[in-house]
Amino acid sequence: MSTTYRMPGAVLTEREHTVPLVHGDPSRGTIAVFTREVAAPDGLDRPYLVFLQGGPGFEAARPTSPPSGWMARALADFRVLLLDQRGTGRSTPVGPVIPGAAAADQAEYLTHFRADSIVRDLELIRADLGVDRWSLLGQSFGGFTSLTYLSLAPEGLREVLITGGLAPINALPVDEVYAATWVRVREANQRYHDRYPGDLERLRTTLRRLDAEDVRLPNGDRLTSRRFRQTGMWLGDSAGFERLHHLLELPLGSAAFLLDAQMASSWERNPIYATLHESSYADGGATGWSAHRLAPEEAMSGDLLAAEHVFPWMWDDYAGLRAHRDAAQLLARHAWPRLYDADRLARNDVPVAATVYVDDVYVERSFAEETARGVRGLRAWVTNEYAHNGLRADGERILGRLLDMVRGRA
Repeated sequence: MSTTYRMPGAVLTEREHTVPLVHGDPSRGTIAVFTREVAAPDGLDRPYLVFLQGGPGFEAARPTSPPSGWMARALADFRVLLLDQRGTGRSTPVGPVIPGAAAADQAEYLTHFRADSIVRDLELIRADLGVDRWSLLGQSFGGFTSLTYLSLAPEGLREVLITGGLAPINALPVDEVYAATWVRVREANQRYHDRYPGDLERLRTTLRRLDAEDVRLPNGDRLTSRRFRQTGMWLGDSAGFERLHHLLELPLGSAAFLLDAQMASSWERNPIYATLHESSYADGGATGWSAHRLAPEEAMSGDLLAAEHVFPWMWDDYAGLRAHRDAAQLLARHAWPRLYDADRLARNDVPVAATVYVDDVYVERSFAEETARGVRGLRAWVTNEYAHNGLRADGERILGRLLDMVRGRA
């Protein structure tokens, strides 16, 4: 069943698909997966480009009226299919309460929400829509998922475009991944303080006060110093240095400071972003709270701001995560299966083009470049022009260049 709307510059078709919770075991029941097709008014028969959102744990981008950025460029060549990945948006979302009577049941439920299940959902949707092959655009975690798609079902793909999302594909130990991210975030902290040298003392004063005072956010949570260090997430975004500077310049007890500090993270809006985060790098084996175990001391009690790292204490400091606490502890010990088939990727015959951002705080450049060499036929654009959010910041140019690359025009 589908519903169609028209808005300036686009025709939207919304669909709800029914897929198994556990692919291969229909006895476990079904969940809904939502897609929104976006087409130019004169492009209703164009081929599909499936957009895979970053995350894990976020729904697809919502189109503007009229479409803008990368989506405006995409509509010249494609119909865009926006997927709310299972567990997000309108796709049987996982909220504060996870289905399951006990923590073990809840953890087991969430083991079916990784990239391999997302790919199998898409293969069922492709069959529902009667599509022979379609193209992918994967941003960040969406790029990770694209590599899983190339590993599991390349026959369904015409071409693949990846922005800031070349994950390691050779079963790299997760500790090596997170050790590299701490090096990158330390560099980003230094670049920030080089730009705003006066902010180091402001930051230290803020952290001391948060240790000494019971500062409450508008939602009632205590703003702890360790929670405030997570504003370093912004350091991987092209506008993030300024966002952090503008937060630090506000008086600590002011309404503006408290509301902006509360909104500084997305952990609670989409709880599985935190609960499943490290699993996206677990190409086999358990994670064991890798980011936490490898964190430098100054990230735990000093002035080093963290980036996209999860810590076991978050399920205490964030009220919206507390119901996931026991399941998250179990998932940190879970032995995850492989996500990528390096041998199959080495024989890949699907055209692939990808951006590799030199100063990417979230996805380690050296590992991304190794993956680019490991996927047969992949053409990489290594650039220092953009941060991790390049697709959002300058999407028309980036998508246009990747299309030229994947089609041999650049």
